[in-house]
Amino acid sequence: MSNFLAVATVTATLSQLLQAAVGTDVPGATVTRIRPESAATGTPSTTVNLYLYQVTPNTAWRNADVPTRRPNGQLVQCPQVALDLHYLLSFYGDEEQLEPQRLLGSAVRTLHARPVLTRQMIRDTVTNPAFAFLAPSNLADSIELVKFTPLPLSLEELSKIWSVFFQIPYTLSIAYQGTVVLIESAETPQTALPVRARNLYVVPFRQPIIEQVMAQAGADQPIVSGSTLVICGQQLRGEVTQVRLGGMELTPTAQDVSDTQLSLLLSVSSLRAGVQGVQVIHQQLMGTPPVPHRGVESNVMAFVLRPTLTAVSATSTGVTVQVAPGIGQTQRVVLLLNAPTGATPAAYTLVAPSRTTDTNTLTIPISGVQAGAYLVRIQVDGAESPLTVDTNPDSPTFNQYIGPRVTIP
Repeated sequence: MSNFLAVATVTATLSQLLQAAVGTDVPGATVTRIRPESAATGTPSTTVNLYLYQVTPNTAWRNADVPTRRPNGQLVQCPQVALDLHYLLSFYGDEEQLEPQRLLGSAVRTLHARPVLTRQMIRDTVTNPAFAFLAPSNLADSIELVKFTPLPLSLEELSKIWSVFFQIPYTLSIAYQGTVVLIESAETPQTALPVRARNLYVVPFRQPIIEQVMAQAGADQPIVSGSTLVICGQQLRGEVTQVRLGGMELTPTAQDVSDTQLSLLLSVSSLRAGVQGVQVIHQQLMGTPPVPHRGVESNVMAFVLRPTLTAVSATSTGVTVQVAPGIGQTQRVVLLLNAPTGATPAAYTLVAPSRTTDTNTLTIPISGVQAGAYLVRIQVDGAESPLTVDTNPDSPTFNQYIGPRVTIP
């Protein structure tokens, strides 16, 4: 790559190449590198004027350096810009002696025969005392040499180029494109450590698919803390199978994972009642020694984790419940009281006050609640705790709700 002096070095080297040719073919001819000017009064000087009128991004090399930085902003490779240079060669001289045309013929012959700026030509230019300001240029070390090709501009396109030069009449001219100039940043990237071992892995693409999530007790049974969650689907078993649940990645035992079913005990203390999302993740063992790497992930399936009342007590002013899993600080809690079947119809909905911390024990104030026995439920973010059903066929309350209960004094 080359530094910021690359463009100026190309212009200077090109002018030196043309000077050697036109000075021999048309004695007294010179090459200038200024903005095109109108011919002076009388016979104009014999001159080839070299003018860089446009710079465009090079299509082939554009974005070849991407990415230049890591996500943390660390530089991984020097940024480089690839440019094409567009030059206008205008020819001045005595029209009676056809000097502009002779100069044109000499210039196009030279650029057709020697269209590439060689490294030696560039070195000769930057060491020339006339171009002392180009001494730090390193264009000669660039991996790409600059090549010149004529641009087939129509008369209309030429007239548009000359129209940018205010009140300057057109003179015989031709346009050339120099490609490609690579300019590199002066920043130094951090070199990565060498690779010690190379491993090639070819694996089929097997994305896990979750079709159903249920409790091990049955599809119609509630999923509560301490339950065994059963995930049904396709291609669930991977080289390393994990389950993402509640923001954590859990690893089930190998005997609990098959291609169509996966079982996982819900014993994570950080889980909260409410709607939860579950996802199966396949990791790939790679490296020497093998370590897990991120592989493919399944779709996300939602289920409702219902709270469980582990203890209930009451006073005349409040009902205290112990809940599993714990209740989050921002979760909405509602206490539901229902009189048992056969008792005086009564139902109450009581909203728990806000909390400052997570907790497993909660006291909900009550007021205007009749004394008596009630079935107790609690809703946490809409997830409702289950009631116990009497399954004894000899009991008078067979197939009825019998708990949990609380007595309001």
